Amino acid sequence: MTRNKGKLAIVTGASTGIGYELGKRCADDGFDLLIAADEPEIQQAADDFKNIGVKVEAIEADLGTTEGVDALYAAIEGRTVDALLANAGRGLGGPFLDQDFEDVRHIIDTNITGTIYLAQKVGRDMRSRGQGRILFTGSIAGFMPGSFNAAYNGTKAFVDSFSFALRNELKDSGVTVTCLMPGATETEFFERADMLDTKVGQSRKDDPVDVAKVGFEAMMNGEGDVVAGWKNKVMSAAALVTPSDVLAEQHRKMAEPGSANK
Repeated sequence: MTRNKGKLAIVTGASTGIGYELGKRCADDGFDLLIAADEPEIQQAADDFKNIGVKVEAIEADLGTTEGVDALYAAIEGRTVDALLANAGRGLGGPFLDQDFEDVRHIIDTNITGTIYLAQKVGRDMRSRGQGRILFTGSIAGFMPGSFNAAYNGTKAFVDSFSFALRNELKDSGVTVTCLMPGATETEFFERADMLDTKVGQSRKDDPVDVAKVGFEAMMNGEGDVVAGWKNKVMSAAALVTPSDVLAEQHRKMAEPGSANK
């Protein structure tokens, strides 16, 4: 554990799931950590990472707000950020017209607005220094019209596209941008999105440990994008040549409420 000893990584959404495993990967590789999430479980994650032998600071904040992002950025206190792993995200299942718009807006603000606001603030510091790594957690969902998960898939389409564009803008800057695109992963996502009665909610999913490993290694290697899992690689490739209406119908069969029983 010496390769990145003393370097600082920020990991958002690090309390559970993929974000927690990304934080653990960073700690195992020697990074000190500044981690954030909008729930008190972030403090337990901090304790876990400290046991690995690195310095850890945890911020409980809603990163779907500018105030939450500003609080996280202020906690950097002028230190050099060597890696930003922008993983915070939320999902929301069900018919769009039946959803509370405040819930929809929180998905958009967390997955898009807060993510790119933080990336801009930290990315500017990295560019001025001529060095840094940024990892966005996108999704293969960004390749598919997300029937009964419309807002979420739309936000991930944005994140996927945004990361590719930012990588190109920074290609000569010394700052690398990587997009991790997992498929369905065994996390609390589906419970929080009220999707446990769906086919995808009940299906076998990828291990977040494996997903984080793929993403972390891609970030460290400076790769532009990586799809986690061979099945997801096939699905994402097929999505590029499949008509949108067909993709939407396929997604409906996986994500429609009650589809687990069909």
